[in-house]
Amino acid sequence: MSSVFETQKTIREILVKILDHHSLEQLNKIPDGFKNNLIWNIGHCIASQQILVYKLSGLPLQVSDELIAKYSKGTKPEADVSQEEVNEIRDLLTQTLLQTERDYNDNVFTNYNQYTTSMGFDLKNVQDALDFVSYHEGIHTGIIMGIKKFI
Repeated sequence: MSSVFETQKTIREILVKILDHHSLEQLNKIPDGFKNNLIWNIGHCIASQQILVYKLSGLPLQVSDELIAKYSKGTKPEADVSQEEVNEIRDLLTQTLLQTERDYNDNVFTNYNQYTTSMGFDLKNVQDALDFVSYHEGIHTGIIMGIKKFI
């Protein structure tokens, strides 16, 4: 299991670097041809991980309902985010992953409500969810790399 968390740690470190090396204006810019921006993609990774791992396990989320509502699937940026929100997202990138790894190692994930993703992946348990999260965050990291070329 450690390889899943190692993969996710690497992805999250890349996302932290994106936050650290781009201005607030760059993080909020939606280039022509794109539906969202850098910060939305990063926030979306956090929201999706929480829903796929915690909510579908019947456990409380580690993030606010507001963050979930703003960055869940089907949403898009409605307004620029503040530096305070960027800082919060930066902290959550690390905190949520570390807590998930602790919870996994402590066998907190005992139930799971099976879910089929929009891409057709059948998530039957938390292991499937964690595997999919790595894939999903990799996709969004690729989108982020594309956006970077136009800001």
